[in-house]
Amino acid sequence: MTRFWVGGYGVDMDGPADGIGVLAVDEGRGPTTLAYRGAVAPAPSPSWLAQHPTLDVVYAALEGSGEVAAFARTGERALRPLGRPVAAGQYVCHLAVAPDGRFLVASCYGDGRVVRIGLDAAGRLVPDARDKAAELRAALFGEGSDEAGESGDGAADPMAAADPYASDPNRLDPNGDPRVSHAHAAAFLPDGRIATTDLGYDLVRIWRPAASGLTLDYEVVLPRGSGPRHMVVHPSGHLHVVTEYSCELFTLAADREGRWELVSGTPVSAIVTPGHDYPAELSRSRDGETLYAGVRGSNTIAALRVRGSGERVEPLALADAGVDWPRHHLVHDGALLVAGQRSNEISVLELDDRTGAPGRVRHRTPAPAPTHLLPAR
Repeated sequence: MTRFWVGGYGVDMDGPADGIGVLAVDEGRGPTTLAYRGAVAPAPSPSWLAQHPTLDVVYAALEGSGEVAAFARTGERALRPLGRPVAAGQYVCHLAVAPDGRFLVASCYGDGRVVRIGLDAAGRLVPDARDKAAELRAALFGEGSDEAGESGDGAADPMAAADPYASDPNRLDPNGDPRVSHAHAAAFLPDGRIATTDLGYDLVRIWRPAASGLTLDYEVVLPRGSGPRHMVVHPSGHLHVVTEYSCELFTLAADREGRWELVSGTPVSAIVTPGHDYPAELSRSRDGETLYAGVRGSNTIAALRVRGSGERVEPLALADAGVDWPRHHLVHDGALLVAGQRSNEISVLELDDRTGAPGRVRHRTPAPAPTHLLPAR
């Protein structure tokens, strides 16, 4: 039986989820047998989940409490807490685990923090011993920064968070709110560095991991008001970034000196409308030929075809997501599983075998405010 862990919003984020849930698919019968089997690990709003690369350990971003928690699998459908949660930052919304399993990177929407949290040999979270009160402050915008670059507590210089469009007299984002930093996702790049998005400041930051923190290399500035949200590292080595505000997909590439830069951009779809639609998750097919962007508002899935050597992307198709507010999705067994946060359900869309385009909704199952789907090891 194939299983998926399900993250969701609980009462502290105005949702009905009561912890990490589990989805199950009957072996050999395909995703139309998908069913939600209930919560298996109580946790407050585990909105994003991440798997350790070698251990049966799952990490959860507890968005409402601003913490990260670790859980060890103890059975086919059981998770138990692995140590105590550690503080990350306000509205921590994304986790990415290093390929060697030595640390994870937490992105915090509320205060813009990008936090490096160490992991021990058993997969437990390792708080920074130099900051007992908060348990961990190896972060962007962390306290105690004393000079540019890496500070004494492993934090990057807070001045790195400057708005690149600060001179613009209209200091509002596309929603009419003041522009502030909103870290939203992290991705490990082929050369060992780390890319993070800042949705509020229209930036992709490139970091080098250090012994106790992250050192900022530089920033790639995207068009003002675009709102970079999530990313996919393509097999070609390119980095694809979907934007929440402008409804676009930008492609970044590294030059011969290893410096990343913007090389192309395209709307996720010709009929998706900025101000009404808000792309969320970005995923890819196994071969990397097709990208999928979930679009909240019109509640659709936009498919895009990757062209050339990965440097160009063009719209392919647009399909009904089958749910309200498609917060997350993933490709599984020739289908696309879509988490509908506001409709409290998960849908299954068919994918065309030849083109990869999403098609009709084949199945739905109820689930409480689902925000993330993670295949169980």
